[in-house]
Amino acid sequence: MDLLHLQTFRVAAADLNGQMRGKRLPASAAAKLSEGTVRMPYSVLNVDIWGADIEGSPLVFESGDADGILLPTERGALPMPWLANRSALVPMWMFHPDGRPFEGDPRHALNTVLERYAERGWNVHAGIEMEFYLVDDTGEMPLPPINPLSGRPLHGEAILSLRQLDAFDGFFTELYEACALMDIPAQSAISEAGLGQFEIDLSHTGAMRAADDAWLFKALVRGLARKHGMAASFMAKPFAAQAGSGMHVHFSVLDGEGRNVFDDGGPRGTDTLRHAVAGCLRGLESATLIFAPHGPSYARFEPGSHAPVSAVWAYDNRTAALRIPSSPPKARRIEHRVAGGDINPYLVLATILGQALIGIEEGTPPPAPIEGNAYDADDAPLPGLCDTWTSAVEAFSTSDLMRRVLPPELIANLTLTKQQEIARLADVPPEAHWKIYLETA
Repeated sequence: MDLLHLQTFRVAAADLNGQMRGKRLPASAAAKLSEGTVRMPYSVLNVDIWGADIEGSPLVFESGDADGILLPTERGALPMPWLANRSALVPMWMFHPDGRPFEGDPRHALNTVLERYAERGWNVHAGIEMEFYLVDDTGEMPLPPINPLSGRPLHGEAILSLRQLDAFDGFFTELYEACALMDIPAQSAISEAGLGQFEIDLSHTGAMRAADDAWLFKALVRGLARKHGMAASFMAKPFAAQAGSGMHVHFSVLDGEGRNVFDDGGPRGTDTLRHAVAGCLRGLESATLIFAPHGPSYARFEPGSHAPVSAVWAYDNRTAALRIPSSPPKARRIEHRVAGGDINPYLVLATILGQALIGIEEGTPPPAPIEGNAYDADDAPLPGLCDTWTSAVEAFSTSDLMRRVLPPELIANLTLTKQQEIARLADVPPEAHWKIYLETA
């Protein structure tokens, strides 16, 4: 997209909560974007969900709130179809003035993990399923959206309902057109289990590109929903009585010849696949904070609520945390079903792929795959995830395993961020939490 034909454009990088942080610049600045002239304090990528500085953060107090340098990602300039006035967004990531990556930038965390795969001559492909709700947020409590055809609020579950999809045809038609403009590979759309809940699949591509797609897609959906008189939310559980929203990650690994290292020619998959599964299962507890980063995220983890609660795996079984979908052998892959929709996609993919690689490197065998409903286990409780936000922060901050996946600076920054959010959220009545997270999660 040619920035010189615009009056202004935006630059933005992802903070630790996955929010876009950046600036609006005049078109004359476009020619110098790659020269390191766009600067922003390091601390901006380490603010809390309200956008406040983190008390005691070394990024502020020890560095004097120094500036990092923003450089464009390989994505380039993209249109912003949700805005009334023509503009563009240039995705960025942060570096030190000497050219080193800033380790507090979540996109760099994913890039570091992918470089470890590349050292083996491997390339990771990922596809993402994004669930979200359309919401009427004009009152004191969030409500299902108004049906554009009837003028009445939605009522009754409508899983895989074409009627409900068609009711919002104007929104989805514009969404697909906007995805094409932004080169976001939106595939099938379905009506999900919750009132006003939908899912759109983003097709398999390189893992970094997949994370970029998910980050941009969330901004696009929120912006277009407002254009259509609604809100869109990726909160893990915006309605207590409705299904939660997840972000399911499918991934496979290709060798230098383009062969899938998970493919053994049959339905079982290779030892490499099972070692990757073992690594992911081993890391679920310590990584719970990445998959459920906010206080309200934990309402999604309820037995029978379409969200996994146990650290188990299975073949073609959607009640398990990790599923090996039924597919042609060449498409053999792992589906990681734990993350909510309210996540930072860069941190989620970095964590999943980093833990999978540790399992592969160590040759760890997984436990036996389960059969039947994972929610119906009658014996001893199955190993699971942290069940509270506080315990998840503690497990994450003290985990030796997570230090093998994410840089120590990012772990320290995210821990401080979440500790501040826990303290601040304690002063907010629970019935008002949705106002904080509806469009920020």
